[in-house]
Amino acid sequence: MRILFHPSVEDVTVEAVLHALSDPVRVAIFAQIAGSACKQTCSDFLVVREQVVPKSTLSQHFKVLREAGLIRSERHGVEMRSTSRCSEIEKRFPGLIPSIVRALKIQSGEKTSAQSPLRQRRT
Repeated sequence: MRILFHPSVEDVTVEAVLHALSDPVRVAIFAQIAGSACKQTCSDFLVVREQVVPKSTLSQHFKVLREAGLIRSERHGVEMRSTSRCSEIEKRFPGLIPSIVRALKIQSGEKTSAQSPLRQRRT
């Protein structure tokens, strides 16, 4: 079994965090993990943003989030359980994650109202 790489908090970079959160599926995964009081498994994310996500793709998304320092994953039998490292990131880059989360909420609110007419045209 391969050992999972988790960078030390000192090795986490803003660029890696921003890159990891540049994908809509990864943002959704991270937001759910960060907002949860308990560990999340990969199978909790088989459907993300109303889209089915293959397990191989999920594995890649979790790897990117883990290697960026945003989550910590542990193997429990055949399951991978992940938790956020928000408190560690907050100490290294105060306000970074809350600012990104706020911006995403604003963006999703804007997109929701802006997408309604487009969805109607497509159907």
